[in-house]
Amino acid sequence: MHTDLKQAVEVLRAGGVILYPTDTIWGLGCDASNTEAVKKIYDIKQRSDEKSMLVLVNKPTMAQFYVDEIPDAAWDIMEVADTPTTIILDSAKNLAKNLIATDGSIGIRVTSEEFSHKLIERYKMPIVSTSANVSGEKAPAIFDEISDEIKSKVDYIVNFRQDDLTRAKSSSIIKISNNGLFKILR
Repeated sequence: MHTDLKQAVEVLRAGGVILYPTDTIWGLGCDASNTEAVKKIYDIKQRSDEKSMLVLVNKPTMAQFYVDEIPDAAWDIMEVADTPTTIILDSAKNLAKNLIATDGSIGIRVTSEEFSHKLIERYKMPIVSTSANVSGEKAPAIFDEISDEIKSKVDYIVNFRQDDLTRAKSSSIIKISNNGLFKILR
């Protein structure tokens, strides 16, 4: 895993796209503050940039640098969730503009998966996380389900967990607005 982490960090710093395991599925990732890297992911997925993507952080406190305000309910959920939970928060900041939804929100998930957690810890920045598939196609739960087309378009493919056949569930998605309203989306 050490070599994978080193290589992945180098690729992220250079504005590249990685294919990596997350706490849910295999994902495409890049530096969440790099507009050109985010554009590369949209191009790989053949997806409109009007549909935002989420970011992974390695601890709840990291999220506070990327939104204006974190409601108390969001703090509580991030700290106690024992399954992958994406929280959509208002007023994103310090992220690539093409990553942020048209309403100014951003999806943030605290990852507990070993590789992605350590990667973010080393990189010290949130990383984009979106399914490693062409938009509209089935999301890959395991490495062997990722198309050769996707694999050929990324700058680095993480070796760690490629042989893991565990199928994780999709994350829960909860939108929590600064005014205290929340909605469970999935």
